[in-house]
Amino acid sequence: MTAEEFNILTSPSIREAIEQHIGSNPIDIALDKRLEHASLIATQVKRLQRARAKLPSYYAVRATLPPRAYEQSSSEQCAANKRLTGASVLDLTCGLGVDTLALSRKFTRVVSLERDPILAEVTRHNLRLLGADNVEVICSSAEEYLAQTTEHFDSIFADPDRRSERGEKMVLLEDCSPNMVALYPRLREVADNICIKCSPLFDTAEALRKFNNCSVETVSLGGECKEVNIYIGGSAPTLSAVAIGIGEFSIEQCRLQEFSFAQEPMSLDSYRYITLPDVALVHSRLTAAAFAGKADVWSNSGVALSREKPEGAVGRTYSIEAVYEVGSKELKKSLKGQRIEIFRRDFPLSNSEICRKFSVKEGADARWCFTRIGNRLLAIKMR
Repeated sequence: MTAEEFNILTSPSIREAIEQHIGSNPIDIALDKRLEHASLIATQVKRLQRARAKLPSYYAVRATLPPRAYEQSSSEQCAANKRLTGASVLDLTCGLGVDTLALSRKFTRVVSLERDPILAEVTRHNLRLLGADNVEVICSSAEEYLAQTTEHFDSIFADPDRRSERGEKMVLLEDCSPNMVALYPRLREVADNICIKCSPLFDTAEALRKFNNCSVETVSLGGECKEVNIYIGGSAPTLSAVAIGIGEFSIEQCRLQEFSFAQEPMSLDSYRYITLPDVALVHSRLTAAAFAGKADVWSNSGVALSREKPEGAVGRTYSIEAVYEVGSKELKKSLKGQRIEIFRRDFPLSNSEICRKFSVKEGADARWCFTRIGNRLLAIKMR
């Protein structure tokens, strides 16, 4: 977004036009020759409509949404999940300010850094609309600010830019901007606690190798892994899986060795419930710890089977109608010609391969899970 576009979008007449057309089809807006700056208004309306679920507060105040900043922003639900509170916090990577807004509701004072001067002004404008009057947005890079500041903060938060100049996605912390590994010694001088938001693809074990005594939290929303957060400072190091709206599981890292994988399933007819572990559990490698005592058998990236319904399981639990060995005649007979909703967990065939092999089509008449537990490939009909 250019400075000229920002000035146009924040002018009273254009904000009024956006409000009047907020429910309209953006294509119709763009083709309206009577409307000044129709294309710009249409683009902003389209972005606001898309932001309604992801950024409801921003939608409500008709915030200005630059394209790249919007695409890279957290959802408000994920931003609110950060386990940080206190008097003062330094946000090294402001961007659109979604995490900054969430921090403003947990801290007395927030200093947020944005190196792009136009985006910094956009974010100041949006935060004023949102009533976040305890935030100071400073146009500076993290490296420049940390080099000169004499302040001490309760916490530092950072969501490093994971896109290269060519738009390629980056996962390694050293490749992101700012480089949190290189800045780490200085961060410990400036704040007591540090939170680093990483790519959802980030390996939790990598965090433990890079930072001593850190806690790692994997966050999912709607069955999709959204972020991995590293927390440094505070309580004993833990590993956590948070499935927003479903539940969470956390354990001290020193206890992980207490848990191992359950034995292979014995009598398949004895299991009454199947639980599909949430992706946050699987990504954190916490399935064994989370289901010990709750399920009878499970696999790390597959499913958990139990005779009793597991309480507080971080995942979706279904009743079992039938369990078959893959390759059995009974399974082929039961599946042939059906339209089924396919759930795959640690299974060697794709959905299309399953359809061809068992002469089925994807649909919603019945739910089937295809999985591996130990050395056994299973097909489980769920209800």
